[in-house]
Amino acid sequence: MASIAPGFHALALILFVSVSAMAPKGGILAIYLPVGRTYHQQNRVRCSLEEPWDGGRSGNPAERDHPANNPSLRGFEIIDQAKARLEALCPMTVSCADIIAFAARDSAHKTGGIYYNVPAGRRDGRVSRLAEVPQNLPPPTFNAQQLIANFARKGLSADEMVTLSGAHSIGVSHCSSFSSRLYAFNATFAQDPSLDPAYAAYLKTKCPPPSNANQTNPTVPLDSITANTLDNSYYFQLLKLRGLLTSDETLHTSPSTSGMVVNNVKNGFGWSMKFANAMVKMGSIDVLTGNQEIRKLCGVVN
Repeated sequence: MASIAPGFHALALILFVSVSAMAPKGGILAIYLPVGRTYHQQNRVRCSLEEPWDGGRSGNPAERDHPANNPSLRGFEIIDQAKARLEALCPMTVSCADIIAFAARDSAHKTGGIYYNVPAGRRDGRVSRLAEVPQNLPPPTFNAQQLIANFARKGLSADEMVTLSGAHSIGVSHCSSFSSRLYAFNATFAQDPSLDPAYAAYLKTKCPPPSNANQTNPTVPLDSITANTLDNSYYFQLLKLRGLLTSDETLHTSPSTSGMVVNNVKNGFGWSMKFANAMVKMGSIDVLTGNQEIRKLCGVVN
């Protein structure tokens, strides 16, 4: 990807940091990593980097409306604020895709001290389809082999998948994403036997048994130890059988990935370096460049 002019690049960063500083640590700030990653629940949704929030002008449901993203995918208004300030000073220069890529990096730096250079020059897409979410977003019920295959389709290795999963060290998950592990695991076990019993008891105090469609859907931290800090404590939790989602705990229980989890526990600095490199690689997947649209408003096409 080509870089935008250095002055505008610096301006984009300064403006975004000033806007994101308005958000409390661990609140809105914590969602930029899931929003900014271009692939996985960790990528929450592919449209986050390139496509309009509202599905374009077709009126069709957009990717943000899919149950995998709604209501957990938040922070659009902060991106819109950054875009408005940029448009006022340097119109049609910095894309919404680039703003979100910067947002992800700035979140990693603010919450975990992880910094990396962000290639710029992305352009914005014109389509966002709800039906594409299942094709691109691994559900929280995936096992390690399914995750490995899913990431491989985008050119990412098993170790990069495990590394990027460490972003679950911050943020929250709705009870609906894991309640089956507490109350309806399978015909033999009501509760997932791979879940630490004490942790399961705690989760049940936050997430009552599902009863009806109108029931509230509370949230709990993805990492119960350092919920507001991006670090390798996520992997410590996996070793204690305290991975919140099936797709978390499987990284420890699967022979294909358990050694990678242990390595990330032993070497936090090494994990942070790998995380930075994997974020740059992921931020270059399926991006639009060249003579294509830079939107004036991130929620709609021009």
